[in-house]
Amino acid sequence: MGSLYHHVKCPEGAKAKKFKLIVLDKHLKPFLPLTVFYKEAMGRIAESSAESYLKTLYTFFTWLHTDSNYQGRTVKWDDEPHIVRVAIEDFLMHEAHCKVITSDSKTYYNVKLTQKSPHTVSRMLSALKSFYKIMIHVRMYLYPNPLIDAHAILEEHQDQREGVRKGKPRMPKEAGTEEPLPKSARRLTDSFFKVINGEWKPHIIDDPHLPFMIYRAGDNSKWKLRDEIITRMLFQTGARAREVIELTFGDYRARNDKGEFATFNKGSHGKRTKFLKVDNDTLKLLDRYIHGERKKVDKSGLEMNDTPDKTPIFLNQHGNPYTYDAFLKNWSTITDKAEIKINIHKTRHWFVTRSIRMIRQDYKDKTEQDKAIEKLRIYMNWSPKADTMKVYEHYVDGKDYVAEQHDRLLERMNKEEKEYFEEKKPRKRAHQPSVEPRNKVSQMPEKQHELMSFIEELNS
Repeated sequence: MGSLYHHVKCPEGAKAKKFKLIVLDKHLKPFLPLTVFYKEAMGRIAESSAESYLKTLYTFFTWLHTDSNYQGRTVKWDDEPHIVRVAIEDFLMHEAHCKVITSDSKTYYNVKLTQKSPHTVSRMLSALKSFYKIMIHVRMYLYPNPLIDAHAILEEHQDQREGVRKGKPRMPKEAGTEEPLPKSARRLTDSFFKVINGEWKPHIIDDPHLPFMIYRAGDNSKWKLRDEIITRMLFQTGARAREVIELTFGDYRARNDKGEFATFNKGSHGKRTKFLKVDNDTLKLLDRYIHGERKKVDKSGLEMNDTPDKTPIFLNQHGNPYTYDAFLKNWSTITDKAEIKINIHKTRHWFVTRSIRMIRQDYKDKTEQDKAIEKLRIYMNWSPKADTMKVYEHYVDGKDYVAEQHDRLLERMNKEEKEYFEEKKPRKRAHQPSVEPRNKVSQMPEKQHELMSFIEELNS
């Protein structure tokens, strides 16, 4: 059964008085709880995350309306916590095919995913926890959060306070008079439903020909030049799809190098905090798009150098900003024709895996490899505390990028593409994009300046 809920967004250019997005039920009437949730979540998490949570909640709320049962009646979202928990437990077992086991303390449930469980279970539980937190905050839900284990919070508080001195609170670790609490004594989560085998790991994709298989499928599908450019940029930069699709002319002008674009990062709320780098072939395609396909639908009629910085580079057939959802539809069509099951985000995993493999091949000294991998982490704008990079390293090491390697990666991709197609159709020669860089946009982090100096030194 399809979802009973969907949403509509405020039209582009219209000023939303209160809600930029409205959730509608099956009767096309506004559903206030989820509408308010999205509005409040937008101030706490990134827009893409808020929308992802919302779509996940549609699945649970639809099931709640059609299949939930508590003592012979349908469960409502604003029922008492113990009733809501019963509904969630039923959903996890019967709809999500999970095993739900009571903890030893009998104060929370462990959730074990099975092979039939969808990969969205952890996200749904996080979304529900966030939903009830917001509903409590706006006083639409009058009970404690059903997704929080209150007993564990009290136990943790007691454990943290009790020290060796009877009746006295524990001394801080800086005092050096008491043994610090072991990591096992610290709670990792206060959730009532705890997924115990759903740790996220990046999906490793290591086929060097993957981009070219997608390119050929696109050609066979007669894809738009715009979609070809976006796809090439995804594989060449390791960026998230929105970071490419929502690029502006100001993003190109922000960087001195002709092959670079400034862009935002997940959670940066639109602030340009990193950069992307592409090859000359992609720039030539971009120039052809700007002066051809894009110019035909551009409503402004302005020359490119007169276009405001905030103007999006990619437009749809109506001259409006191209969207992630529109590209996703075209991407699905292309990958279906190629008979390749791959979502857009996997281009990012492919980029990192291939980059680390090149590092292992090109640097024999372990110290140099570590330096190169650290520069790749900076380029990807990942936290130094995250273990994401180690997963990729482990994969590459078991089988047998960085900024300074980036030019080499692009060169190798170009070579492998030609080998894959054997005979590549010649393209008409085009000038470099005529949008001249302007040294006037936001400063990049100091480490990225060091990164670019290293690239220039490498290429000199």
